[in-house]
Amino acid sequence: MNPRPRSAELCVLGCHACGLVSEAPVDGHDDARCPRCGTRLQRRRPASIERAFAFLLAGIIFYIPANMMPVMHTVMLNRGSDNTILQGVVAFWKHGSYGIALVIFIASVAVPCAKFLILGLLLITARRGSGWARRERARLHRLVELVGYWSMLDVLVVAIVAALVKFQALAVVEPRPGIFFFGGMVILTMLSAMQFDPRLTWDGKD
Repeated sequence: MNPRPRSAELCVLGCHACGLVSEAPVDGHDDARCPRCGTRLQRRRPASIERAFAFLLAGIIFYIPANMMPVMHTVMLNRGSDNTILQGVVAFWKHGSYGIALVIFIASVAVPCAKFLILGLLLITARRGSGWARRERARLHRLVELVGYWSMLDVLVVAIVAALVKFQALAVVEPRPGIFFFGGMVILTMLSAMQFDPRLTWDGKD
């Protein structure tokens, strides 16, 4: 079974902004634009791996204080306490709010760690020009982009809990600096996934 032809063999080029496939510009015409959205057509984004690596590293750095610093401050019956992400998960679990505890754990621990590992795998294999499991790696990139839209669940949960508790006279919930570091980490990992050119997955040796 013959492998499917690639875009370079068909002399076509896909726009990385809108996805329109058009005729590839001839050599020496680097200023060709997409006929649909006007974005400059490029076979590969310049310095895509380097920029994606930079955002990923910054996201990992932000994730450290996001877990070590408190994300919310609770006051109940005149007794206040600061809670980190994991402490918040344990607190919700002990109070019987299993659903909220599970959502926070998945959105704050499982998903970020999985994104770090997947993005690192995609960048390293693309950097080495590896032909290993190209289809699976392409699916992983789509998964990371899809999950990125739901990565702010932890911040949203804290905001909702704070709003709900405000209705109670004896309890107060306020955000703490850790939540801002977590939000920064989410944005940086989303930028890392956006900067990575998925077409690099199909380059290199088979």
